[in-house]
Amino acid sequence: MKKTKFLLFIVLSLFIFSCSKKEQINQSTIKEKNLQSQVLETFIEGKEALDGGDVLFAAKKFTEVQVMFPQSIWAPHSNLMAAYAYYSQDYYFDATQELEIFLRKYPKHSNVDYAYYLMAICYYEQIVDEKKDLNSVVKSKEYFEIVIDQFPNTDYALDSKFKLEFVMDILASKEMYLGRYYLKKKKWIAAINRFKTVLEEYDTTIYIEEALHRLVEVHYLIGLKEEAKKYASVLGYNYESSQWYENTYALFDKRYEINQKKFLKENKKKSKFTSKIKSLLKLDE
Repeated sequence: MKKTKFLLFIVLSLFIFSCSKKEQINQSTIKEKNLQSQVLETFIEGKEALDGGDVLFAAKKFTEVQVMFPQSIWAPHSNLMAAYAYYSQDYYFDATQELEIFLRKYPKHSNVDYAYYLMAICYYEQIVDEKKDLNSVVKSKEYFEIVIDQFPNTDYALDSKFKLEFVMDILASKEMYLGRYYLKKKKWIAAINRFKTVLEEYDTTIYIEEALHRLVEVHYLIGLKEEAKKYASVLGYNYESSQWYENTYALFDKRYEINQKKFLKENKKKSKFTSKIKSLLKLDE
């Protein structure tokens, strides 16, 4: 009798457990379906808001999707949609923040190429000119190169190559701007270093010819004629028909030599003047 009761208890317990577990599974499935339905509705709300131009509300809805159901397929899509929503209205900081989250959380996602490309574009569209902060230029270069190197057979890589050319021109123009400034201030070594940077790092840009010419100019001006001729030869060999080669050729005529003598004479006068001041100071003592 006791054994029977015990067996009935075991069977009843198992039955209750199995029913309870079955009910839990059903409830879990229902809850998950309800949650998926809610997530989809929220995603659609965000998409409709984006289509209607209400970017901030759209981004808010896409963020809700990520929070509500982070393991769903909608989470990474919502992440990218939020980034695009911000980008579409020039909220570049918010867009890059969303993209950083995406790249950190979903590095193997099928749309990771798009994420890198959009990141590059966000920085690219903030470029002003070579005289402003170069952070946007440097960052866009970094991400365009990632797209080109890691996703070479995509349309994103093709467009990145075209845009990277402009970015490289901007970086080269910055070096040229500084080089000209140092040249004007007669800081010869600093000027030479800037112009050499263009030769070594930006040799495919539109500034390569001027950089070669400036190197000829600086070296000729400080009396290093052989070095000047070396750069003049490179310029003549590669860009003989350019205006910069004509300018370089003009450096070696008699008029330039006269200008150089004038320059040296002025420096000599300054040196004498300085010596005179020093001697007067000694007399005062």
